[in-house]
Amino acid sequence: MAIDFGFRKTSVRKLTNKIGVYVLCDLNQQPMYVGQSKDGIRSRVARHLTSARSDIIANRQIDVWEIAWVFAYPVENKEEITPLEGLLFHHFNSYSLLMNGSIPPVPSPGTPIPAPAQIMQVMSNDEIADKIDPAQRLPRQAGHYTNIVSHFLTVKNSPQIARAMDAHFKRLASYHAQLLGLTGDSDPSDE
Repeated sequence: MAIDFGFRKTSVRKLTNKIGVYVLCDLNQQPMYVGQSKDGIRSRVARHLTSARSDIIANRQIDVWEIAWVFAYPVENKEEITPLEGLLFHHFNSYSLLMNGSIPPVPSPGTPIPAPAQIMQVMSNDEIADKIDPAQRLPRQAGHYTNIVSHFLTVKNSPQIARAMDAHFKRLASYHAQLLGLTGDSDPSDE
């Protein structure tokens, strides 16, 4: 199924354009990346989704094909952005590796995790239903993993890209396991 650009554009327009922190999530609403914007959440997310001037896209840290949801956390003052980014990064990364390059500062212990002010679906239900099939996700993830490894080896050998590679590998393994579970094939080691 082709990307429904009309749905995406309409959804992104509904995002707040206040400054703050945003979380890019996959088809399952699993966070993939936590970012900050000092020029407006809507405009920053739009740049990610169109691959315009986005280092995380250029460095192959995130595959735009998977971004289906955005959590928005607007703030009033720029001084609030970096601590909030650190809080959300360390919270979500503890559940599933994020594809952020740099690691934000660790928050003070006991700081409560705020609820997002907005949860915006930026991919249509039909597109999510089509893409969520492991038979679609596994080959896509395998290709993306190959691209990021190539980028690491030939363009930018950095700890940031290595972190993203690790996150992509874990996703690849998960989709692989899901696909094998759906096929009904027995484990060759059982024979």
